[in-house]
Amino acid sequence: MRLPDGLGTLGYCLNVHPTQSFPEVRAALLGPVRDVRRRLCPDRPFAVGLRLSAEAAAHPGATGELAAIFRDEGFLAYTMNGFPYGRFHGVPVKDAVYEPDWTTPERLAYTLDLAGIMAGLVAPGETATISTVPGGFAPRLHGQEEAVAEGLLQAVAALVRLEARSGRRIALALEPEPFCLLESSADAVAFFRDHLFTAAAAGRLADLAGIGMSGAAEALPRHLGLCLDACHMAVLYEEPEATLAALSDAGIPVHKLQISAALRIPRVDEAARRRVAAFHDGVYLHQTVSRTPDGGMRRTLDLPGALERDEASDGEEWRVHVHVPLFADPAPPLSSTAASLERLLALHRARPFTTHLEVETYTWSVLPAELRGTGGLDVTDGIEREMRWVLQRLC
Repeated sequence: MRLPDGLGTLGYCLNVHPTQSFPEVRAALLGPVRDVRRRLCPDRPFAVGLRLSAEAAAHPGATGELAAIFRDEGFLAYTMNGFPYGRFHGVPVKDAVYEPDWTTPERLAYTLDLAGIMAGLVAPGETATISTVPGGFAPRLHGQEEAVAEGLLQAVAALVRLEARSGRRIALALEPEPFCLLESSADAVAFFRDHLFTAAAAGRLADLAGIGMSGAAEALPRHLGLCLDACHMAVLYEEPEATLAALSDAGIPVHKLQISAALRIPRVDEAARRRVAAFHDGVYLHQTVSRTPDGGMRRTLDLPGALERDEASDGEEWRVHVHVPLFADPAPPLSSTAASLERLLALHRARPFTTHLEVETYTWSVLPAELRGTGGLDVTDGIEREMRWVLQRLC
């Protein structure tokens, strides 16, 4: 939905539903998305954060079918989650979610397929965004920064050509995440400074897109920036004010904000470890960052590794990459990072820093019973509550 006062467009990400095949995408749009729209804004266009796997994106006639559904249902296209390439529900995902990375032709081709679809869904003169993997999984990309940058520049060149022929601007938004090449906002600032917002990168883009140097320099931030995921920021203990200031100083646009909250354990002890163990679902990667009482940091790739430390972790604070419902209020000793998210939204309300906002809690099917309630909270009900939670803080 369009938010007032220049606050942008708000929707929720379709990756909460199975979207591996195109029939699954269709079923999600005509089922839960339709229901949420009727509850929240039956008389206004409802913005949908699309998610298509590579399989779904390759469906013949995907753009036309989606355009018809969006027209008939009163949906508004504005953004797409192009991070997970393959299956995202029902099977172990873990670090495979970062594959293929931005050194591969497969990632480039998939992203441009998504861009072509989005260009067919938004009106002339409109901008759509695609969030994407921040380079790839860091342990597999050591020393390959230039190859990642080359892949991104090829994507930007294709987006420049797409805008020239279609009148639709597609902006690619790298989404920093723990243990990725771009893990934090500081990593993003350094990578853009050294590899993307440079004279050499502008020259390479000018050659790829067949445009002048000044046009290439302007096109880079126009088509390339960041997707800030509030959960990822909180896991890394990033302060919203400092993050936004650093990105602004570096000239890196925030093309998209993913509205999400992480699991927080203010003070770890045996009881806390016992409770948090229930969040290890075997499907998603739950990066854990510990902060000791003296301010030291310890990063663990997945939750079981943090739990193995047993009493050695007593007294630490933990932030765990688990997307918990925005409105969740876990009983002590657990908590969430909703307070940090509220600060981020307050900063946006005071001075909007992006035009695309997307609620992204994709973990409903694997959350422990304590967060789903007795009998399990219906996903549609949960999405409605999350959207209202955000609207109360922005409008």
